[in-house]
Amino acid sequence: MRTSSSTHGRGRRMKNPVAAVAAVAIGAALLTGCGASDEGKGGGAADGGQITLRIGTFGSFGYDDATGAKLYAEYTKAHPNIKIEESNVADAQKYWDTLKLRLSRASGLADIQALEVGYIAEATGPAMADKWADLGKLGGADLGAFLDWKVKQATTGDGKVIGLGTDIGPMAICYNKDLFAKAGLPTDRAEVAKLWAGDWAKFIQTGETYKKSAPEGTSFHDSASGLFNAVISSEPVQYANAKGELDYENSPGVKKAWETAVSAATGGLTAKLRQFDEKGTWNAAFKNAKFATVACPSWMTGIIKEQAGPENQGKWDIAAPPVAGNWGGSFLAVPKSGKHTKEAAELAAWLTAPAQHAKVFGVNGNIPSSKDTLSSPAVQGAKLPYFGDTPVGKIYSEAAAGITPAPISRWDGQVKTFLTDNGILDIEQRGTDPAKAWENVRKLVADKIDK
Repeated sequence: MRTSSSTHGRGRRMKNPVAAVAAVAIGAALLTGCGASDEGKGGGAADGGQITLRIGTFGSFGYDDATGAKLYAEYTKAHPNIKIEESNVADAQKYWDTLKLRLSRASGLADIQALEVGYIAEATGPAMADKWADLGKLGGADLGAFLDWKVKQATTGDGKVIGLGTDIGPMAICYNKDLFAKAGLPTDRAEVAKLWAGDWAKFIQTGETYKKSAPEGTSFHDSASGLFNAVISSEPVQYANAKGELDYENSPGVKKAWETAVSAATGGLTAKLRQFDEKGTWNAAFKNAKFATVACPSWMTGIIKEQAGPENQGKWDIAAPPVAGNWGGSFLAVPKSGKHTKEAAELAAWLTAPAQHAKVFGVNGNIPSSKDTLSSPAVQGAKLPYFGDTPVGKIYSEAAAGITPAPISRWDGQVKTFLTDNGILDIEQRGTDPAKAWENVRKLVADKIDK
């Protein structure tokens, strides 16, 4: 469900905020929210005492009772002595930085914390591995139901499973059919996919064609940083080498993603937006149809629905990407220091079980990380009403079949933030020379990351 243009990316930069069942705390509220141990002292679910389980998330996981699959209401109905509260933030890096601080203090943590795949290697690393409950032993989750590589990503060196998979992020391209038509481009999804099939350079060429006849005030793509994330997600080598060591400077994947994004930024093909910005400019651009395409991992469909709004229903469609990739995917983890680790683990196991994966997909479009759900008729034949007759399930399940996870390092999420927010965004919004922007990224990595 991420997501910032850093890491929902796989890093996804986190997906758009959603309303939570009880109270959604935006931004800094995660810093000031009550800790996991505030309620339920002297009693718990096992002895019938009323407890509150708090879940810390980013983006749109699709669990909530307002716009999601109403899973919290379903669970609390079956467990009347449990109350669930979700705190949600938009920015992946802020979420992760806050979570790391709280883990170091063993204080102020939610009972369940969402983890984005861009940070999972750090979470399972030596410095943090012992701060999480082993969900292979606690909570009753069926680990065999998940994609094997998803479980492996959340497994520590000594074999503990610290996170249960929520979703994965197979890639597509979402496009505004009205804007394509006005620019003289095809609108049929199969024909659109042919425009860029097999090569991100063809995607740039399509953008140049769009630019020549673009409706006034619109751009071909939303964000060069978003494009970077899309391209890197399709590369077999990203930030780490085969040993899991950070090696972004020598990565052919980073090179291709950087050059593609820079080409779009300097060529005037983007709306120069920062995805998931706190001012909501990017969100508003969906509603006002300011760009024609957005890199669209499966979780992005929920954001489009929410931000473009009902007035734009049926105007967006989904086409296959130039190259298959996986941008995003998350986990639910349980901090070991919580007062209600057993109940939290049981809730995490239930939320990530195949049945709940299917419910979330049906409402939010998040592609499940469980094997049987991914291949089920419910997913394969699924459509999302907002996208009309688009075979959403078929498009994304086919994309998922082509996913080969790249090696990851503990620093992937941080480096991605530097490359996108401190590199590409400077080129796009401030006209910084690409060579200087790259050097700025290198300095940030050298200064902030101790490899």
